[in-house]
Amino acid sequence: MNIDEMKLKADERAIFALRALYGKYGYSQYKMSKFEEYDLYVRNKNFLISDNIITFTDTNGKLMALKPDVTLSIIKNSKDEADRVEKVYYNENVYRISGSTKSFREIMQVGLECIGDIDDYSIFEVLMLAAESIKTISSEGELDISHLGIVSAVLDKIGLFGRDRDSVLSLIGEKNIHDIKTVCRGAGISDEYAELLKNLISIYGKPADVIGKLKNVLGDIIPSSLIDELDSIVTALDEIGCGDIIKIDFSVVNDMHYYNGIVFKGFVPGVPTGVLSGGQYDKLLKKMGKKSRAIGFAVYLDMLERLTDGEEFDVDTVVLYGDGISLKSLSEKIKELTNNGESVMAVKSVPENIKYKKLVDLIKGE
Repeated sequence: MNIDEMKLKADERAIFALRALYGKYGYSQYKMSKFEEYDLYVRNKNFLISDNIITFTDTNGKLMALKPDVTLSIIKNSKDEADRVEKVYYNENVYRISGSTKSFREIMQVGLECIGDIDDYSIFEVLMLAAESIKTISSEGELDISHLGIVSAVLDKIGLFGRDRDSVLSLIGEKNIHDIKTVCRGAGISDEYAELLKNLISIYGKPADVIGKLKNVLGDIIPSSLIDELDSIVTALDEIGCGDIIKIDFSVVNDMHYYNGIVFKGFVPGVPTGVLSGGQYDKLLKKMGKKSRAIGFAVYLDMLERLTDGEEFDVDTVVLYGDGISLKSLSEKIKELTNNGESVMAVKSVPENIKYKKLVDLIKGE
């Protein structure tokens, strides 16, 4: 029985498929404890999706946390050796506020990290696996790619720094052009440069359509090597068949105190927020005292719960039987149904709130 034939929820199917995908490319599984010292997270709160962390005091007096994240633990335990690349994937329970329920939950998170002597192929491979991850979840997904090096170079050019820079970055993520212009005026930035930011945010679409526009808008303003780097990666992705789901979108921004270079987010129909997020985070490694570079992503499986609403069944067929039925006839009926590829639940009365496709009532002979 393959994964498609198993009657699993969307998040459960994804776990099996993604583990198999990452293993094929030489990523080994990373396992960690449920607990880490709270200090690891408090020093990197801005890197986390949420700063809400469940804590407790250990028997030795140390303040511990139920892990809200896996990446920080992987970095902490990485070798940080020259000419070495560590490739790991994980499927671990993390403990944080769920995007779907808005309350603390134990959430299964799947992702991968590539840490060490990162080169262009490493970046390409991680982006390719991110694209394939989205395809695994949905045939109609999308992977939006940005380059923080380009965004940063533009902000440097127009002279936005400090709080104004942070404010504009947040507004870029919201595509809030009106307030960007307001912040620029308050910082003494010319209307010409504010218009440049507007044009950058407006550049969105398939790489083949976007790269030319990008060169026209920014060609004389930022180093051409930054655009060339983005161009070579998205071109390579297109050449291996991932181009159908790739878009360039400069509103994809992560915290520049931690991230640099390529960043990306994955989306699938039926889920209003991203189900995958990642990028290069060399700055985080430097902050944690490491010399290595890194790129990775996480798939937020709790978001996939929305895909099952109204679509998934607990079981294909419910078989209703009564007292006195022969075990032989009941088992033969169940075998007949399962041999046809159906999942079957045999019960004396139909449970409440169960979703099924059809009912076979052996009591009434139906």
